[in-house]
Amino acid sequence: MDRQTRIAVVGGGLAGLTVATLLQRDGYPVAVYEQTPNFSRIGAGIILGANVAKVLSSLGLGRDFTDTGIRPDAFVSRAWDSGETLYELVFDAACEARFGGPFVNIHRADLHRILQAPLAPGTIRFGHRLAGLEETPGGITLAFDNGVRAEVDIVIGADGIRSRVRDEILGREEPRFIGRIAPRAVFPADRLGDLGIRDCTKWWGPDRHVLVYYMTARRDEVYVMAAIPADRWDGDGTPIPGTRDDFVSALEGFHPELLRAAEAATDVSVWPIMDRPRNDNWHEGRVVLMGDACHAVRPFMAAGGSMAIEDAAILHRCIVGATDAGAAFRRYAANRIPRVAEVQRISIDNTWMHGPTEVDWFFAYDPCNAPLDAAT
Repeated sequence: MDRQTRIAVVGGGLAGLTVATLLQRDGYPVAVYEQTPNFSRIGAGIILGANVAKVLSSLGLGRDFTDTGIRPDAFVSRAWDSGETLYELVFDAACEARFGGPFVNIHRADLHRILQAPLAPGTIRFGHRLAGLEETPGGITLAFDNGVRAEVDIVIGADGIRSRVRDEILGREEPRFIGRIAPRAVFPADRLGDLGIRDCTKWWGPDRHVLVYYMTARRDEVYVMAAIPADRWDGDGTPIPGTRDDFVSALEGFHPELLRAAEAATDVSVWPIMDRPRNDNWHEGRVVLMGDACHAVRPFMAAGGSMAIEDAAILHRCIVGATDAGAAFRRYAANRIPRVAEVQRISIDNTWMHGPTEVDWFFAYDPCNAPLDAAT
């Protein structure tokens, strides 16, 4: 597509920042419209594999990525009660060579900072909540709650599970609460005392699980997150304050090592776990969706962020290689939907790395160089 194509990215999350950086690097005029007034250090940890590391390396951000987060020694699955190791994927030099890159745990806010660094000043327009969009013969008009209007040629909706862009092309539909809540906490590692933990562990219970991992190479910050059954969620998608006592109580009978880690948690927040039923309509006219806006997945494969960044790499390649928006978006969807559908299926089953697992198809994938099928 012509390098004068004006591109609006709605949403400054992982998907939006990555695609904006890739497109701007290739000379496209890009603006990112973010509804929050600024980025702050909220949120939690994220687990990313070699498939994502390849995208960040292509942007010259690989060193900052690995230096800021932690390259864990392994991903370990353990039984909730006995502590037995059910599966261990060791991340040594041979493993990195096999996958073509490292495995990294990192705080989402730190990853946000890294992804912003290459963008030209003023690219991110904070305080812009999308009110509506209208396609015209000459492009698309975006209207924001603050009164600003913008004329662009294409719109990329990267605004999350409650995407306003999605509402515009698919109609309004609330995300689906799946009957699970996610208490989570980030805390200094010194609260663990003399407790030694592995770099990244998933504890599997009969109807719930817990992830515990470090988020920095210094191993000075720990993230704990559980998925626990819940009959209902009366709020929207925003978290509510939780308590450490409730968190620990929900893990009754778990292995003492896991309980000690949960007891070290402070400032527990509780999030609803939501997804959306699969919908393969990812674009309409000059508007396209990516990340959670089109394929919100359950966090049980720790793959939502990876899929968003992969989307960015593939969408960028399709835009650069196409003559018009329709061709670019059709090719993007044709190449992404089968892979994302498999991730959605595994995430619903919650079986990923519970025991011996074929993982090469996921971690060894290279979104920057994988062959792209033509749209059918």
